[in-house]
Amino acid sequence: MITIQGLQKSFENKKILAGIDLQIPDDSIFGLIGINGAGKSTFLRLLAGVLRADAGKILYDGEEIFENVTKKGELFLLPDDPYYLSDTTVEKLLQLYCAFYPLDRIVFEGFAEKFEIRRRTPLRNLSKGQKRQIFIAIALACRPRYLLLDEAFDGLDPLARLEFKRGLIELGEERQSTVIISSHSLRELEDICSGFALLDGGRVSESGDMRNALDAVHKFQVALSHEIRREDFPFPCLSFEGTGRVAKIVVRGNKAEILRQIEALSPLFVEELAVDLEELFLCEVKKRGYLQ
Repeated sequence: MITIQGLQKSFENKKILAGIDLQIPDDSIFGLIGINGAGKSTFLRLLAGVLRADAGKILYDGEEIFENVTKKGELFLLPDDPYYLSDTTVEKLLQLYCAFYPLDRIVFEGFAEKFEIRRRTPLRNLSKGQKRQIFIAIALACRPRYLLLDEAFDGLDPLARLEFKRGLIELGEERQSTVIISSHSLRELEDICSGFALLDGGRVSESGDMRNALDAVHKFQVALSHEIRREDFPFPCLSFEGTGRVAKIVVRGNKAEILRQIEALSPLFVEELAVDLEELFLCEVKKRGYLQ
């Protein structure tokens, strides 16, 4: 279990994290979402013990992570833009990581074949997606107990994304690893994450079980006999889009009760639509005024 209590971090006079309280269960894939600048990268670096918190605690099974060499040996952080020297090749990277982790060469070779990794080409000559594939293959081959991934799907093509997701699931099944993954590819997170947290304003504004959060939100398309207005609906809406006599609404709450109130308006028709994590996220950021 990873427990975060009252976590705060500032750079100069800018507050990045203003008091994070969160628990991340063992053997889970946990999604970290938020707009640009929400503090996701800073949060992951604090979780990895790369940065020291200004206040609060980060506990792995009850142990503080900062300067904890033993716990850091169980942890792998893959940042959005990993550092490497100009002449670095895949073989040199493997030698480096083998010095710190019990890297499983069989696992790496499997991903090297799937991703068609070129061993002797300097990384500086590869595309962003190719470099991302190399670092993903190394991260998964290190078989860490805790894997922290920043913008993990960035630059990957659809096939590479699929192989990556399979690799994360296999890591969890084999090692009971905990994966924390930040990404703007919310559809990918929805596929694999059991839990999530939304960072906003330096705090966690929403968190919990991914499936439960989505099941509690409902989307309907409704048509009335007159031009539709927000005031027609006697309940809070996360989102309202009206055009003429038709509206699409997103609401949170008891579906049967919401439908009862909609039926009281004598609609011409009511249709329930699917809600995904991306739509839920957009509703939340609109509610906070980030989108108009």
